[in-house]
Amino acid sequence: MMRLFVALLTGLLALPLLAGGARAQEEGYLLRPGDTLRIEVLEDATLNRSVLVAPDGRISMPLAGVVRAGGRPIEAVQADLVARLAGNFATSPNVFVSVERLNQVATGTGGVAATKTLSIFVMGEAAKPGKVSVAPGTTVLQFFAEMGGFSKFAATKRIQLRRTDRKTGKETIYPLDYNAIERGASGAGSTRLADGDVIVVPQRKLFE
Repeated sequence: MMRLFVALLTGLLALPLLAGGARAQEEGYLLRPGDTLRIEVLEDATLNRSVLVAPDGRISMPLAGVVRAGGRPIEAVQADLVARLAGNFATSPNVFVSVERLNQVATGTGGVAATKTLSIFVMGEAAKPGKVSVAPGTTVLQFFAEMGGFSKFAATKRIQLRRTDRKTGKETIYPLDYNAIERGASGAGSTRLADGDVIVVPQRKLFE
């Protein structure tokens, strides 16, 4: 009984942190020391990690070195990491940066924020196309299960994750190969979704 109580209490304490991370993504939040970032590289899952913004405002990332994060928006840090990692890949890597946890000192600890759900939109040959609401932190692979899988006409090797920058309106398309994810050959399944993401599942071609 005591273990159950501790588990429930831990879950309740985590709710405001998850909601805070979602708010930071939405509002153009400027990163601060003490924030925890989640960094994911589509082409190399071994680089995926959670990093803490140090008191001097910097983060450290393998192959990228030390990057200034404090006082900058998430998009700027993401672009910096792409540029620094580019020399290690044949083509420019797809890098996702999100706020996993806000500094509690910066956000305050008095009061509990409501949990925010993410709105993800599914188009094409999915079992359940349309708008799907999921919890913050949901990964691509978890979402595939949430949306009920694919129709028999789905081109599962050519799925697209489309993400629009809220500030610039620019859309970026990230390729997803479900077959590779399923057999463990791709780490893209662990990529965390962001509010407003669109999953496009194209129809198979004749001999595909």
